[in-house]
Amino acid sequence: MPNGETTTGHSDLKARQQATLVRLDKFSRITDTAIRIPFTRIRLGLDPIIGLLPVVGDLIGLVLSLYVLVEAQRAGASKRVKAHMVKNMLIETFGGMVPVVGDAFDIVYKANTRNTRLLREYLEQELNTEPQPRFPWMQLVFLVILLAVLTGLVAPLILG
Repeated sequence: MPNGETTTGHSDLKARQQATLVRLDKFSRITDTAIRIPFTRIRLGLDPIIGLLPVVGDLIGLVLSLYVLVEAQRAGASKRVKAHMVKNMLIETFGGMVPVVGDAFDIVYKANTRNTRLLREYLEQELNTEPQPRFPWMQLVFLVILLAVLTGLVAPLILG
């Protein structure tokens, strides 16, 4: 494995990343989808409820969302993934600040759920990436020897 990483080290990393995703799933559920509005398919969490407080509520929601970003940093997410997460957080924060419409926007956008999904997709892609194949030296040596032997057997027949 690269950089002296062992199979055990890889499985430990995978276990830590899975634990991170479990924590983020719970967090996202609490902040985005914990409560179902009766007789609808609409779910909301603490974030849109806190967001009812003008401006301050949206800023508190932004601070809460930073937890997902911190966990992404700890899990080793790429800069691109973290930048996308920040974009989602800012869209939800500023969208939520719009009077009246912002409260509905908070219910629909669910930045924490989006960011948890982004991290999950990134980590699954990283964990499922096969290690770079090694150059097949043994096969190459075998083929060179086989070619030399065949050439040694066939050359006298052709030349002789």
